[in-house]
Amino acid sequence: MNDLIRVVIADDQGMVRAGFRSLLSDEADLEVVGEAANGEEAVEIVTRLAPDVTLMDIRMPVLDGIAATRQLVQGGVDTKVLVLTTFALDEYVFEALRAGASGFLLKDAPAEELADAIRTIAAGDSLLDPAVTRSVVDAFVRRGATSASPRRDPKLDLLTPRELEVLGLLARGRSNQDIASTLFVSEGTTKTHVSNVLMKLDLRDRVQAVVFAYENAVVVAGETDPL
Repeated sequence: MNDLIRVVIADDQGMVRAGFRSLLSDEADLEVVGEAANGEEAVEIVTRLAPDVTLMDIRMPVLDGIAATRQLVQGGVDTKVLVLTTFALDEYVFEALRAGASGFLLKDAPAEELADAIRTIAAGDSLLDPAVTRSVVDAFVRRGATSASPRRDPKLDLLTPRELEVLGLLARGRSNQDIASTLFVSEGTTKTHVSNVLMKLDLRDRVQAVVFAYENAVVVAGETDPL
C-alpha cells in the first residue's frame, strides 16, 4: 500500500499510547495522527481527523470504547475501529463488535501483528483474533445459555446450504484462505460466497456476520470445529 495509513490511538493510559506510537513509528506506511485519553476525546478527534484506523481501548473514562465506537459508526465517520483488549476473555468485546468495530486484538500482540492488523482493516477486511474470538464466543454462548432460544432471523432462509456453511466458518473467525481450504474451493469462489452472505443478510462486514451467526445459533457451543 503506497499511501500512508493514518491512525488515531485512544487509550486512557499515557504509557500505552506512547508504546503503541513507538511501535508504529517503525512502520513506513503507518502514521499516528492523533491520540485520545478517553472515549469523548476519541469521538471528537476521530470525527475531526477521520483517520483510516482508530485503535480503541474498551475501558476508558468519561465515555467507554463501546459507546465511542457506536457514536462514530452511527455518525457515519469514515474510520475503521480496531478494539484493543487486555484479556482474551473480555465481556465487553462482543458488545464492541455489535457497536460496529471492525475487529479486535490483544494489547500484548507482537508489534508486527499490530501493524498487520491495522493494514488488514484499513484495506477493508475484518480482523478477528482467533484466540479472542473463541473466548468471546464462549462467553456470549454461556451468557445466552440461560435465556430462551434465540429468535431465528428469516433472512437466513435466503442463504444456500453452501452460504450457510460459509457463515458458520466466518463465525469462527476464519480467513478466506481457511474457508477455501475447508470447502475445497478457490479463494475467488469463497469471496463470492462471503459477498453474497453479507448482501443477503444485509450486513456491513465479516464482524457483523460473526455477531449475526451466534445470535441466530448458526454455530452452537461445543460443536466440532471443521478445520
